[in-house]
Parts: sequence; C-alpha cells; structure tokens
Amino acid sequence: MSELWQDGAAGVLRLPSGRLVRGRGLSRPLPDGPEPAFGVYLLGHRPPQTRWAARWVRWRDFWLPADPDDAAAALREAWRRAATERVELACLGGKGRTGTALACLAVLDGVPAADAVDYVRTHYSPHAVETPWQRRYVRAFRA
Repeated sequence: MSELWQDGAAGVLRLPSGRLVRGRGLSRPLPDGPEPAFGVYLLGHRPPQTRWAARWVRWRDFWLPADPDDAAAALREAWRRAATERVELACLGGKGRTGTALACLAVLDGVPAADAVDYVRTHYSPHAVETPWQRRYVRAFRA
C-alpha cells in the first residue's frame, strides 16, 4: 500500500469511509508533498502529461462531462483506488468540476445523493459545485 494523503492537507477530502482524496486546481502549482498515484483530470482539453497514472474526462468549464458513462467509470476507478492509493481530482480552478466529481465520490462512498453537495461544501470548499446543472448531476448520480 502506498502512503496516503495526510488528513487535513490542502485540498484533501475525507470521505465517510475514511478514504482521502485530494481536489485541486491545475491553475496553481502542484502542492508540496507526495505526488498522486492516480489522477482524474476534468478538462475541456487534454491535460498535461503526468509522472503518475491518469485519466482525462472531457468536461468543459461550468458544464457537465461530455460522456457521462466515461465520467462515471473514471470516478468509480478513482473511488476504488483511493482505498489504497493517493488519488487526486482536478480541473482548472478546483471548485466546480472538481467539486462535482468529489460529490459523486461521496455518493459512491455512501453519502445520499441529495446530501453530497453539502458534504463537499462543508468538508472541501464552500464554493464547490458551481452551477444548478452540476448540482442536478450529483443528485442523479448513482453508486
């Protein structure tokens, strides 16, 4: 098992199961500390290469994933891997798309879909999940 994220580190969200997942904005420098083992990058364009395993989910700013099935598969993989690996989710700013994806991970972790946005806003960022359609996406997301 690789070293996991430090609880309380910048951008790290503790899910109810105890899994730790880091959310971040790619517009800011990579935080100090260990690198991710796996990343899911939520962008309208191909992300830069990383030294770790990664998946790109095509997802324009302020919108929803271009391929909802691909996004769900990437989020399920991230949730599974977060049990034993350092996983990060990131978009450009680290709030809207990242917050939406983190809320979906919370649903996978057992948080009721109706409560997942509030969970992420409380434990990650009060600005997470920026648009009404992102909130609806989380409410409709199924584990």
